[in-house]
Amino acid sequence: MPLMSHHLETASVLVSKIRTGEITSEELVRDCLARIEATDDAIHAWAHLDEMQALDQARVLDKMRRDGRPMGGLHGIPVGIKDIIDTADMPTAYGSPIHAGHQPGTDATIVAKLREAGAVIMGKTVTTEFAFMSPGKTANPHNAAHTPGGSSSGSAAAVSAGHVPLAVGSQTAGSVIRPASYCGIFGLKPSRGMISRNGVFRTSETLDQIGVFGRCLEDVALLTDTLTGHDAADGSSYARPKPDLTAGCRAEAPVEPNFVWFELPFEDRLADDARAGFGELRDVLGDQVETIILPESLGNIIDHHRIIQQYEMRRHLAREFEDSPDQLSSYLRDVLRQAAAHSDEQYAHSLATMDSATTFFAELFNDFDAILTPSATGEAPKGLERTGDPIFCTMWTYCGLPCLTLPLLTGAHGLPIGVQLIAGLEEDDRLCRSAQWLLNFLDEG
Repeated sequence: MPLMSHHLETASVLVSKIRTGEITSEELVRDCLARIEATDDAIHAWAHLDEMQALDQARVLDKMRRDGRPMGGLHGIPVGIKDIIDTADMPTAYGSPIHAGHQPGTDATIVAKLREAGAVIMGKTVTTEFAFMSPGKTANPHNAAHTPGGSSSGSAAAVSAGHVPLAVGSQTAGSVIRPASYCGIFGLKPSRGMISRNGVFRTSETLDQIGVFGRCLEDVALLTDTLTGHDAADGSSYARPKPDLTAGCRAEAPVEPNFVWFELPFEDRLADDARAGFGELRDVLGDQVETIILPESLGNIIDHHRIIQQYEMRRHLAREFEDSPDQLSSYLRDVLRQAAAHSDEQYAHSLATMDSATTFFAELFNDFDAILTPSATGEAPKGLERTGDPIFCTMWTYCGLPCLTLPLLTGAHGLPIGVQLIAGLEEDDRLCRSAQWLLNFLDEG
C-alpha cells in the first residue's frame, strides 16, 4: 500500500501527527526523499544529501517516541541546512570549490539546537559562493528557467518544492527574504542577535544574520523560537529574554495594526506588476496605511551597508583571495579588489550611522506596528546567471530589524511576489501578531 503524501503539510501539523503516532518520522522522511528524487534533477536544491543518514536519524527519533522518552519541539521533522552552516557529520563547502569536501569538527550552535529539538537534519542546501552574489546550480521550483534568488537559494527552493517543511538560511543583504519571495513561501529574518552565528561561515560580522523558511507563518515562528538563545561564542548574541514568536502568531491584536509605507529613493526599481499589486493592497487596507517619505538623513543607508559588507568580506575572505584567487568567481574577485578602496574612516563612519538609524526606527515603532514594503523588485528574474536585486531588503538588514515575507501577490508571468513586513528591534512577536492579523484580514475580505 503506498504511503500517504505528507511532503506539503506544514511543520506545525506534522509535529502533532508524529507526537500522536498518526505518522512516523521515518514515513515522513521517506516521503520527502521520494519528492526530492522526483523533482531535484530540475531544481538542484541540495549540495549534500545522504538518504540512509536521514532515515537513521528518523528511526532513532521514532524509537524515542515509542519508548516514552522526551520529545523536542521539532521531533522527527526534516530540516534543510544552508551549506555555510557547519555540520559535524556532513561536509560544508560554503558554495566554493576551494572548500569542496571540507568536514567541520563540530556542529554550528543552531544545528546543535535543531538536534536537541529532535529535528532530522536532511542535508545541506545549495548556497551562492560564500553566501554572496555568484549563483549556485539551483533553479526556481515555480519555473526552472528563473532564479530562486540567493544566497539561501537551496533552502528556499527545497521548502517551495516540498522537499522539506523547514529550512535554515542566512541574510547579509536580502538572502532570506528575496528567495522566499521568489519561491512563494514564508521567510523570516529575526532581530539581530536573537540567533547565534557560531559555526556559520562569516562574511560580515556586523551584517550576517540567520533566517528561516517555512510553508506558513506559524512554521517560521516555530523554527525561529527553536533557534533563538544567548551564545557567548557570538559577539552579537544578547543575554536577555527573547520574543516568543509562536505566541505572537496566536495572539489577538488589541487594536487593528497601523502600517507605514515609505517612499524610498529606489522605488523606481519596482516592477510594474509589483507596483500595481501593492497599490491594490494599500487600497484594501485604506487608512491603516500611512505613507511617509524616508528622511534625507537615512538616504545613504544602502551605501553604508555596501561599505561595511565589502570591507568586512575582504577581511574574512583574505586567505581565499590570496591563496586561491583562480577558484573565486570573477565577480567576487572584482568586489574584493574594490573593497580595498574603502578606508578605515569610511568604514567607521558607516558603522556609526547605525546609531541614528536605530534611534529613528525605535521612535517610528511607537506609532506604527509594522512597515509594509516589497520583499523584492518583483517576480524572480529569468535566467540562472544572477540572483536578483536585494535593494528592498538591504536597509532593514543594516538596521538589524526583524523582517518577514508573506506570499500574497502574483506577477504578470504567474510567479510569486512577496509582501514584506518589518517591525521594531526585538519586537518579533509583534511582527508575527501583525502578520497574522493581515493574513486573517485578507482571508475575510
